[in-house]
Amino acid sequence: MSSQPPPIFDASMVTTAFELPGYRVVRNIGVVRGIVVRSRSIFGTIGAGLQTIVGGNITLLSELCEKTRQDAFVMMMQHATERGANAILCARYDANELMQGVTEVLAYGTAVVVERI
Repeated sequence: MSSQPPPIFDASMVTTAFELPGYRVVRNIGVVRGIVVRSRSIFGTIGAGLQTIVGGNITLLSELCEKTRQDAFVMMMQHATERGANAILCARYDANELMQGVTEVLAYGTAVVVERI
């Protein structure tokens, strides 16, 4: 037996819609999720603070947010794959600040098995 996770399906099989054009749902598996809790480093906090002085896009925080969302998205697809799904419908993100500088990002959706129409 291998300890490696199963291969993840193509991200194009994840949608925020209630259906996937060209496919029909043959089995509803249920809710899947990917959760990441992340904090900023002291250097990131200082750098972001300096960026706020000049205004505009705070790239250090934007990059941290994008990386965190991507990690949660991949974890959601891994969860779906482990449960036997090949697609995710109604995908959503949610974020909560757990404490100062610590944020939880949750990616969730409905895992399904689809087949081409």
